[in-house]
Amino acid sequence: MKDVRNQIVNILKAEVKPALGCTEPVAVALACAKAKELLGEEIVKHNVLVSPNVYKNGMCVGIPGTERLGLKISVALGFIGGHSENGLRVLETLTEEEVKKAEEYMDTHPISISPADTKEKVYIEVNLEGKTRTSRVIIRTKHDNFVYLEENGNVLLNEEGLEEIAVTTEKEENIMDTITIEELVKNVEALDLKDIEFLLEGIAMNEEIANYGLNQKVGIGVGYGIKKSMEDGLLGDDLMNQAMMITAAASDARMAGVKMPVMSSNGSGNHGLTAILPIVAYNKKFPQSDERLAKALAISHLVTAYIKNYTGRLSAVCGCGVAASTGATAGLSWLMSGDERQIEGAIENMVANLSGMICDGAKAGCALKLASAASAAVQSAIIAKQQCFVPPMNGIVGAKVEQSIQNLGRVSDKGMSVTDEVIINVMDDMNKVK
Repeated sequence: MKDVRNQIVNILKAEVKPALGCTEPVAVALACAKAKELLGEEIVKHNVLVSPNVYKNGMCVGIPGTERLGLKISVALGFIGGHSENGLRVLETLTEEEVKKAEEYMDTHPISISPADTKEKVYIEVNLEGKTRTSRVIIRTKHDNFVYLEENGNVLLNEEGLEEIAVTTEKEENIMDTITIEELVKNVEALDLKDIEFLLEGIAMNEEIANYGLNQKVGIGVGYGIKKSMEDGLLGDDLMNQAMMITAAASDARMAGVKMPVMSSNGSGNHGLTAILPIVAYNKKFPQSDERLAKALAISHLVTAYIKNYTGRLSAVCGCGVAASTGATAGLSWLMSGDERQIEGAIENMVANLSGMICDGAKAGCALKLASAASAAVQSAIIAKQQCFVPPMNGIVGAKVEQSIQNLGRVSDKGMSVTDEVIINVMDDMNKVK
């Protein structure tokens, strides 16, 4: 059991990290910066290919430091001012002058970026031509993982085959393939506060960006609008609306490109907002000890990881709606003194609810989806507390909670692959019109 608890803590440390800006545009800027460094001269021609999921997630999202949106400005920022040695902090180190030059470059140079014909979730390829030289860069599997570097025809790095072996090995050793939800919760309950106290940092970090979105209208202003509606008496100041308000406000600010970090979950800042802020809302109304808060957050992040293990890290469905919100409902149910049946029932209520929410990329509209996700998380936990559960063998809800999650994974990963292709084609067609 102690070994399991150590693995759980290691997962939390690996998957719950601060993040600034959407990861996909950052990774594209990083690849472009590296390719430009290898080229060593002015760019005459360029071609950037990205996996469909990177394309979808990055095309419309706000970029910290500029009011421009999406992958085209990320390409320009990488070409003009990026320094690859800074890794995924490549955009944080840009000066205002470099950002301005990148915006001018974007306005005066047609930028070629399109979906690659690949099943890879994370894939970025940059090909550059100068007057006398060429360069080629490939990132694969993880957002900062260079697997191929070529400078003027000379291959400097080629680790694509090694990367595939590493991925297979990592998959075989994944505890999330075998642990049950009951075992996961019981192991979290047995953890010492000192091992998971770092999770509490996510409360302060995500609440700070939520407050930014509440105090001024940014993005769509979903959280700001809910707050004003509460003040006008159109909405009640209850737990569900509080959770909706702060979660949406944080997403409003993040998707608008506000330069503030968030605590991410399982590789996504919006997942982190959804996994953490409904629990923050509950704590505001029903104050908890640090230990109970940390354990609720641990359950939330781990259930999110459990679901992402089956749906995939990037998929056709909204990870906030189907994974992070389900993590949040599990953490909330536990905080409400839910027993094993109530926690599992809350999870299954979520599987029956938002399982079809599509992902059409990171963008301002995500705040609306996060509002729905936070609201559903609270709703599912509340009705589970009253012994109200979706019955077994109901739609994709299975005979037990683990089967329900696996069914959700099959629908998300395999069943909606065509949906994903259509979503990406629609977005690509609109992008070409611009």
